Amino acid sequence: MAQTEPMIDEVDTGRVLWGAVVFGVALMLAVVARRVLVVALDREGSERHTGRMIGRLLGVVIVIGGLVYALEIAGVRVGPMLGALGIGGIALAFAAQDVLSNFIAGVLLQVRRPFTVGDEIGSGDYEGRVVDINLRTVRIRTYDGLTVYLPNAEVLQSPIVNFTKTSSNRTSITVGVAYDSDLERVRELLLEACGGAEGVNAFPEPEVWVESFGESSIDIAVRYWHAADIASRWRTRNAVAMAVKSAFDRAGVVIPFPQRTVWLGAGSATLRLEPDRTAPGDRAAAETEGDGQEGRDRDGG
Repeated sequence: MAQTEPMIDEVDTGRVLWGAVVFGVALMLAVVARRVLVVALDREGSERHTGRMIGRLLGVVIVIGGLVYALEIAGVRVGPMLGALGIGGIALAFAAQDVLSNFIAGVLLQVRRPFTVGDEIGSGDYEGRVVDINLRTVRIRTYDGLTVYLPNAEVLQSPIVNFTKTSSNRTSITVGVAYDSDLERVRELLLEACGGAEGVNAFPEPEVWVESFGESSIDIAVRYWHAADIASRWRTRNAVAMAVKSAFDRAGVVIPFPQRTVWLGAGSATLRLEPDRTAPGDRAAAETEGDGQEGRDRDGG
């Protein structure tokens, strides 16, 4: 019967110590290589992170190579070990497919670069500032103060909105006015109010368009440009809304409530609903008198 070759040679303390030294050197070399790439590729204070990403990847390669070499020095036969772990490696690959997909997605994000560290983005249900991009996740800080780790694969598969890719963004709000309003006058008021609101860019100029005829109002779209960050978007939107409401109040322009018209059919009586202005004491007396009169009518009095 053929004897199988052992995966570990006779233990030699000197070789084991030398292998440990080699692995330690590999760890230090990985750290140094990462730092050198960060300094060489990423400018201080900039939003670039190519050196950080490549440094992490190179560090992993150096550590794995150092580990294999250290095992060989220590007397561990890596080849037979990998063969024995072949089937287990396949099973491990299936189990780690999410990790691999996130790793590949992270590399693609570096190549495509739809955003960088420091950008304000929206992905899925989350919006915030990108804090870090690593081999597995994109870490963002939301405007609620939360730190969210988004898997790279999900970020790559979802629509990505980069709010800071350009210097300015456009926002639109809809205002409803009564049907008897002078639309030309309303348009002038909206342009004046929007143009004077804090945070609205002078160029491109604000725009006002009749959007639709609603059930209770004529809906008008007010479009304006502002700084690209999300904080400016909300701050400017609030300023525009308050300026529009103040301008309408001064000019007497009505923002109508939802209304319904009830039609009872041709030739039917007119139905009028009026508020009950009777004082509580008089209302109680009238109800008592009505009940007494109804009793007399039943008794034939």
